[in-house]
Amino acid sequence: MPSDPTYDVLGAPYTVETLDLGEDAEGPVVATLVHRPAPEPTHRAVLHVHGFADYFFHTEYAEWWNARGHDFYALDLRKYGRSLLQHQTPNYVEDLREYFPDLDAAWERVARDHTTVVATAHSTGGLTLPLWLHERRPEGLAGVFLNSPWFDLQGSAWLRTPAARIALDRMGSRQPRRLIPRKVSGVYTQSLHRDHHGEFDFNLDWKPVESYPVYVGWLRAVRRGHAELHRGLDVPAPCLVLSSTTSAWPTTMGDAVHRNDVVLDVEQIRRWASSLGRHVTSIAVDGARHDVVLSLPEVRAKVYDELDTWLQAWVPA
Repeated sequence: MPSDPTYDVLGAPYTVETLDLGEDAEGPVVATLVHRPAPEPTHRAVLHVHGFADYFFHTEYAEWWNARGHDFYALDLRKYGRSLLQHQTPNYVEDLREYFPDLDAAWERVARDHTTVVATAHSTGGLTLPLWLHERRPEGLAGVFLNSPWFDLQGSAWLRTPAARIALDRMGSRQPRRLIPRKVSGVYTQSLHRDHHGEFDFNLDWKPVESYPVYVGWLRAVRRGHAELHRGLDVPAPCLVLSSTTSAWPTTMGDAVHRNDVVLDVEQIRRWASSLGRHVTSIAVDGARHDVVLSLPEVRAKVYDELDTWLQAWVPA
């Protein structure tokens, strides 16, 4: 007899399985694959990857894909969310390719029962996933949806100069665990969580209001990923990039927090979107938040309309 399913923290019908990834410098490593099945058996699936200081809790997003005949899978990468173990530094890697075994294992699991897979990702995941797709070129990839992907370093222009990159490389090789001082207002996460100013329920230990510490070695890994993207990738499927129309940098709660990307520079997202490959659709949605599928209700309805139009036009049934 088959074993009973292991239900996720989200409850039935979400199930969860642990992907054993061996060990790294800190000890044992796992990733976690969450699954919500479509109402009827299907050969189509979605595999989703979260961003920094984040994890999968997007039930409306999963249900949207289910309603269109896709089994939905979400991957909590090593040291994030469900995969974060007590001995680990949250969210820390020194090379984005450290995530490739996580994606390899998840894709193998999903492709076992599905012939058509749409890969989706948000923010930092929206950088890592295209790098993996470019290198691995997995069989069955039908489309790629990136939700506010992190394509460049926001902030002052000098941070993106060759001199700044060289300095970061040197410091990252010598002191990878050196903390980067930064101020986090917390207004973005507060705008989302139902105990503050939002409508969504999620674990504030896994997605903290104050985010997580950022280390030099991790930022060096991200900047190297940016440089690879900027040289040009060849993601072997149609890509959709959605972002807000505007960015803003408020430090106190207000309407601007709810109707702008307050995390990334959307001009950079649009500038580098074409670097993904030969077939890219880039759309700005007025009033969207950084995580566009967590926007205010009337805005995320527009987000889903754009996603549905792209899906019907470019992704095979």
